[in-house]
Amino acid sequence: MLLRTLLCPKVRVSTSTSPLSLSLSTRYFSSKMALSSEVKPQTQASADENSLLNQRLSMITTAIPISTPGALAAHGEKATLKSLKSPILPGELSVIERSKQLAAWTAVDDYVKPHFRVIGIGSGSTVPYVVERIVSQGAEANKDRVYIPTGFQSRELIVASGLNLGDVDQYPAIDVTLDGADEVDIQLNCIKGGGACHLREKVIAEAARTFILVADYRKNVERLGTNFKAGVPIEVVPFAYAKVLGNLRTVIGSPKAHLRMAVAKAGPVVTDNGNFVIDAPFDEETMKDPYTIMARIKMLTGVVEVGLFCHMATAAYFGNQDGSVTVKTNDGKVKQVQSSR
Repeated sequence: MLLRTLLCPKVRVSTSTSPLSLSLSTRYFSSKMALSSEVKPQTQASADENSLLNQRLSMITTAIPISTPGALAAHGEKATLKSLKSPILPGELSVIERSKQLAAWTAVDDYVKPHFRVIGIGSGSTVPYVVERIVSQGAEANKDRVYIPTGFQSRELIVASGLNLGDVDQYPAIDVTLDGADEVDIQLNCIKGGGACHLREKVIAEAARTFILVADYRKNVERLGTNFKAGVPIEVVPFAYAKVLGNLRTVIGSPKAHLRMAVAKAGPVVTDNGNFVIDAPFDEETMKDPYTIMARIKMLTGVVEVGLFCHMATAAYFGNQDGSVTVKTNDGKVKQVQSSR
């Protein structure tokens, strides 16, 4: 009788019910009413929370993202022009810095087309001059563009300059990426990773339809490893660094491979991705075929990325001491551009 009473809220208690059953039933309905009065405020609060959540979701899904290329135009609205700011402070530049600036300006003029909407911005000492030239194109030219950074430095440059910031997961197809290099050979293979950003740099380079290198004349070499003696940068997961070091020294052929240590902190350099960096120098003969050594290193378990960018660049711009720019393209052509500035 008690079980049926508990399972059936509509059960009726007859006048012939025993005093014990009546007492139990009375207690059950009394406790049920008390519980109902306690649960009701919680149920109402949950309803209010759900209503608020639905309102917020509605606001998000109906919002127009200002940074999305063409979003305002698609909704028939006029974009508000941002105030842009050059990352280069006024002042006299050294010969080396002027050469970097000239190379960057020429590359932007040649490859950042008016109709491009998604542009990758790399890392290194030449990149501020790339951003400087882009900013000089004006707010109107940049209002519908989105800029994808390869690391913390380029992200800060984009934000500080007032350009629209995006990410590669939002815009996996990039019109053009402009980046620096530690060294570039005659086939436009290059070493990157002196700033420990080569994993993200390679992702943004591969995502681009066109990959452009910008550097000064010291990076223009016949063979990789000529001037950049630190070695090939290799990003590794911390758990595997000792094992990878052993592989590089005894199997791959870099007996002087070493973990890169930080300068202004105790311990190793840590990348934006939370990994370590190993620098692995190789002899001249090995560096004649950078693609092969890159593939061998990449096969080691624990290696995340290798700072050798092979068969990727469309063109490389080198600023020279005399104010000219040497332009090399992947079809083997070389031309000189004289400065008119």
